[in-house]
Amino acid sequence: MNPTTTEATIDDTLAIDSESTQRLFLEARTANRFSSEPVSADTLAAIYELTKMSPTMMNNQPLRITWVQSPEARQRLASLLAEDNQGKTRTAPAVAVLSYDSDWHEHFPTFFPPAPERKAMFDGDSTMRAEIGRNNAWLQAGFFIMAVRAVGLYAGPMGGFDAAGVDADFNAGTTHRAFLVVNIGKPGENAWFPRLPRLSADIAVRTV
Repeated sequence: MNPTTTEATIDDTLAIDSESTQRLFLEARTANRFSSEPVSADTLAAIYELTKMSPTMMNNQPLRITWVQSPEARQRLASLLAEDNQGKTRTAPAVAVLSYDSDWHEHFPTFFPPAPERKAMFDGDSTMRAEIGRNNAWLQAGFFIMAVRAVGLYAGPMGGFDAAGVDADFNAGTTHRAFLVVNIGKPGENAWFPRLPRLSADIAVRTV
């Protein structure tokens, strides 16, 4: 039998306060509509400062964030989204395009100063670099969403978009590759779809 716990007993195991656990995990939701309350530049900066503390392979930090804030850029981005997602992005107070840098290894002297020479391990294999960059950027994206929650906002991550089109517009001239668009803000009216069930530990967890 797998060890399990219930929400009623989670508090007994916490190293953070119950209110924080509710905000970050149990009451947190994906928002689909947002209020008009703006998100400050300081708040966006704080989101990155929290996100960058995510663990990554050899501290490689391949995530790149583009805040799409001007009305013109927002409209261009919305036109590249699936139809059901366009209105969400047009009206969200803040929108981020999350990309990974396929040439993340170029920053080895900065992110891994104990052994900058290890950059040479990745110089000749662009396919491997892209895979490592994408995988680790997804890990950072999870931290990004938690950072949004930690500053009191709600995230609406979306994968339904023309990635090649987003790269051509927003990542042109770079080695960045878009993989997620995230709307951010305070929830508006009818922000939630009904919460769907989560798998029980009996299905998702085993001990060997």
